[in-house]
Amino acid sequence: QVHLVESGGGTVQAGASLRLSCAAPDPTVNSVAVGWFRQAPGKEREFVAAINSLTATSTIGTRVSVYMRGRFTITRDGAKNTVYLQMNSTKPEDTAVYYCAARGPLGFYASDSGLDYPFWGQGTQVTVSS
Repeated sequence: QVHLVESGGGTVQAGASLRLSCAAPDPTVNSVAVGWFRQAPGKEREFVAAINSLTATSTIGTRVSVYMRGRFTITRDGAKNTVYLQMNSTKPEDTAVYYCAARGPLGFYASDSGLDYPFWGQGTQVTVSS
């Protein structure tokens, strides 16, 4: 079981930056891939970004949705058991509830499918005003 807590959401003006955090209480999260997804009102959940576990051997460490590439960056800090989503040049269409999710045991590599993530946080609201 992986327990995740998101934070850092809020209301910002378009063009501003925001950093979301996804924290876990123990280092278990470091051995699995973690992803960020978002869901806007009336829309389906969509993939944002994901990062490999700290034990993955692949040189491709992250995946970012083509729609956010160049604006959003995902990183992780093993010492803090935390994964970050840096959001730059925000747009009103970025408004959504953002969720982080962790893969299960042996889930070392980032995936853009929510079905690959059995553990989810409660979400944090991001609102971007124009």
